[in-house]
Amino acid sequence: MQEYFVANMRQVRYGLLLVLITLLYGFGLGGVFGLFEDDIKGHLKTKAGQVLSTTYNGDASQLKKVTDKSWTYFKRAHVHAIGLGTASLGLIFFVLFLGIDRRLKSITALCLGLGSLGYSFFWMLAGLVAPGMGSTGLAKESLKWLAVPSTGLCIIALVMVVGSVIMSLFIQGKDQSNQ
Repeated sequence: MQEYFVANMRQVRYGLLLVLITLLYGFGLGGVFGLFEDDIKGHLKTKAGQVLSTTYNGDASQLKKVTDKSWTYFKRAHVHAIGLGTASLGLIFFVLFLGIDRRLKSITALCLGLGSLGYSFFWMLAGLVAPGMGSTGLAKESLKWLAVPSTGLCIIALVMVVGSVIMSLFIQGKDQSNQ
């Protein structure tokens, strides 16, 4: 039984590894934030302070607004890594038990892993670059190349899971229950 389970898990190994890395990233961020919150916030303020006269036109209140929002983005990276990682892990294990093609399982898991890690990393990058840019909006806009595909992969994977459930439990399952 264990060999069968491990053999099935090999089908989703890349997505599973990425999801576990996402969870490690999320938990790691939580630990780092707990230990170094003041240092991190200080770094953001220092980074923004270097461009106070040029980017912020000397407006300290705007600087504070951007650095505070950058810290919020850091926390979003942590929350998204934990949330998407946990949900993706559950979906990957769920897909393992569905009667679908192994390639579909593998692609679904890979999309979940890449999407989860990419999207949570997007929030961290946005928080890092915003103080130097003077705007969280500009930071997010500059990182659309990561946010949009990552989000898309998560959504595509979820649609694949829903489609797989419909195929396995309603279409294929219906044929088997009539026998």
